[in-house]
Amino acid sequence: MKKISVLLAVTALTSVMATSAWSKTLVYCSEGSPEGFDPGIYTAGTTFDASSRTVYSRLVEFKHGSTEVEPGLAESWTVSPDGKEYTFKLRKGVKFQTTDYFTPTRDLNADDVVFSFSRQLKEDSPWAKYVAGGSYEYAAGMGFPTLIKSVDKVDDLTVKFVLNHPEAPFIADLAMDFASILSKEYADKLQADGKMEQLNQQPLGTGPFTFVAYQPDAVIRYKANETYFKGKEKIDDLVFAITPDASVRAQKLKSGECQIMPYPNAADIKDLQTDKSLKVLEQPGLNVSYLAYNTLVAPFDKAEVRRALNMAVDKRAIVDAVFQGSGSVATNPIPPTMWSYNKDIKDDAFNPEEAKKMLEKAGVKDLSMKIWAMPVSRPYMLNARRAAELMQADLAKIGVKVEIVTYDWAQYLKLSSAKDRDGAAILGWTGDNGDPDNFLDTLLGCDAVGGNNRAQWCNKEFNDLVKKAKQTSDLQERTKLYEQAQVVFKREAPWMTIDHSEEFVPMSAKVSGFVQDPVGVHRFDGVDIAE
Repeated sequence: MKKISVLLAVTALTSVMATSAWSKTLVYCSEGSPEGFDPGIYTAGTTFDASSRTVYSRLVEFKHGSTEVEPGLAESWTVSPDGKEYTFKLRKGVKFQTTDYFTPTRDLNADDVVFSFSRQLKEDSPWAKYVAGGSYEYAAGMGFPTLIKSVDKVDDLTVKFVLNHPEAPFIADLAMDFASILSKEYADKLQADGKMEQLNQQPLGTGPFTFVAYQPDAVIRYKANETYFKGKEKIDDLVFAITPDASVRAQKLKSGECQIMPYPNAADIKDLQTDKSLKVLEQPGLNVSYLAYNTLVAPFDKAEVRRALNMAVDKRAIVDAVFQGSGSVATNPIPPTMWSYNKDIKDDAFNPEEAKKMLEKAGVKDLSMKIWAMPVSRPYMLNARRAAELMQADLAKIGVKVEIVTYDWAQYLKLSSAKDRDGAAILGWTGDNGDPDNFLDTLLGCDAVGGNNRAQWCNKEFNDLVKKAKQTSDLQERTKLYEQAQVVFKREAPWMTIDHSEEFVPMSAKVSGFVQDPVGVHRFDGVDIAE
């Protein structure tokens, strides 16, 4: 079966590459398969690259290379004096994509916006759980069901969001991937035909590229959206050649089989930088990698146990081994480039002897635990298996036995969010909107338990601080509250913070217009490639 799959993948990619004789094709060696194509029910950048940033658009967008918000499907918006009502004026004449599986009969209107959000907010929506095991994890983790009182159609081109309380990062939140706008007309047709799951398999939006086909674990094909409201893209065909192994991605790039690759091995970067046929973009990552303990399961329900384990691991050795100079040891749950980063917090010292004493004092003996290692490279963790092996060796020195486990990426993300998960999971995050809330509340707030909060940690003191912080527009006050929240986090240690990394994107020298985005997605609008 493997030989047949490989042959099909090679045939599919060769067929796509052959189109370059009469069209301009860009091949992107992506790092993994998407979980699906509905960005509302997933949180992984791999999925966002393949769905929300290609097929879909949002009311507002981040400018390329920044977290500054600009108009998207909404040409303008107003906010009420009390900060509880946001009214958006939609662009006129925005077309949904025409595909082999659906032909729209109307332009984008307010109904599409209301549908795109109401399905994520209302438990009684027929779309609430249309994918088996799927849920609107991002919306729930950010507290949208309790934040948003209503999403109302004022007229065909006007939509009003009514909030239950002010929310400082709300506009930036709407530029995030889960807030992509879908076609209600397409969804209604699928529902009528009894094919609702197709929404997650054959996407249709207003974005720069139209979905063509997906061969699981091999190739995703797109074509330029001829009716894109910002104008047709310069490349005609976009191909994701799914290549999980970073070394193989680098080989494909150097041989010209693809023109852009993400997440190179640290050991390969110098070689890629010296190749005259390539160029390598780099920037500090707005990210963090961490080991999330399940704080609902003994003995990890005790802060002193978690801190002891943190002190037993040489994080500098992990960063040196995995990143080889392109990463730094993490102290806080937000990166040092982000406003409100608390510089006064000191990291737990690497002290195995003290760690052993702390475990003994806590009554923990002969501890056995699992460490989950991600199966894919991410910017914040290029080699989770290697990191887990180093943790395993360090913890063995204090008498803790570690078993390393992993799953395919989609299963890993799903299973690691379970409240009864056995073991501590290596994960990470790249900020989606440039706001500390996107780390502190999204990953560690009580609303995110059972979802993005892989530590299953609900601490009232911490939660009250971050909730208060995002309900005030005073930046100085928000900063103070977030700094206090980081103190609580470090004291309670629901994570072992591991690293913050540099991000590198190697590509062919023929590529132009590609911009690194701090929010960690890879966008291909505005990209061109010389013949």
